[in-house]
Amino acid sequence: MRELTYREALYEALDQVMKKDERVFVIGEDIGVYGGAFGVTADLQQKYGKERIIDTPISEAGIAGACVGAAITGMRPVGEIMFSDFVVLSMEQLVLQAAKMRFMFGGKAKVPMVLRLPEGSGTGASAQHSGSYENWFVHVPGLKVVMPSTPYDAKGLLLASIEDDNPVIFCEHKLLYKTKGPVPEEMYTIPLGKSNIVREGKDITIVATSVEVMRSLEAADQLAKEGIEVEVIDPRTINPLDMEPITKSAIKTGKVLVVHEAAKTGGFGGELVSRIMESEAFAYLDAPVRRLAGLDTPIPYNRNLEYHTVPQVENIVEEARKIVQGVY
Repeated sequence: MRELTYREALYEALDQVMKKDERVFVIGEDIGVYGGAFGVTADLQQKYGKERIIDTPISEAGIAGACVGAAITGMRPVGEIMFSDFVVLSMEQLVLQAAKMRFMFGGKAKVPMVLRLPEGSGTGASAQHSGSYENWFVHVPGLKVVMPSTPYDAKGLLLASIEDDNPVIFCEHKLLYKTKGPVPEEMYTIPLGKSNIVREGKDITIVATSVEVMRSLEAADQLAKEGIEVEVIDPRTINPLDMEPITKSAIKTGKVLVVHEAAKTGGFGGELVSRIMESEAFAYLDAPVRRLAGLDTPIPYNRNLEYHTVPQVENIVEEARKIVQGVY
């Protein structure tokens, strides 16, 4: 199968769905002539015109509000927030409007919109351009939250998100844009709410999201040389969350490590730990379920400090080894 970058997979998804469905349009800052801050929309404005690839003023509230309004009147908008940090300016439209409309109108109103958020650290973009805020949205009933970790998942989950009749927050880690992987040419969807076992093992389960999936797989390769077989699970969507594969894996291995980049306090790892402890897996655990997450600090500009602020491969290796060896 041919390989595409994560960025190219997202571009292809948008290109294919816009050819197929005239209700789909994209709106955001610098997505037209410039092609997007991270190149995802490339030449789409030349292909589909300024009425379907819409450059906006610097107003994240306006982008989200336009998406909500267009969605409830029958369109399927895809909004892009240039950096996920600035989604804070869209919270009223997302939390008080998009998430609640379908419920407040007895199901008569649908809000089929996607808001794409380039997030995460690792690019030297400092505190205001490097955040990971996915768990804010998990806490809001009515919003779906998607976190693809591979080019294959990026295309399939974006197409599924655009087809969905509910508002979807689509989190894209900036370090993943250049990663490559197999992607089919045809349109395909990956159902929202289906976890993926990306590596099978018997000694410990690692549940990771976004860029930490890639790091966990690399850590698993290193641990395999020590005789430690790691099972790696990627939830792919954290709301809705598919717990069944995670619970089964925890029962099989008896040891679980949860890894994410967002700050530890209030992060999604805490929710995962609670659900594992509340499940039938509790009786099979041989060790406490552990979390490895970002430090509770804004992301520093200094590259060395930035590197040590979020979980890296060596941190995952060390933490998993400690759990397997019973040292925690």
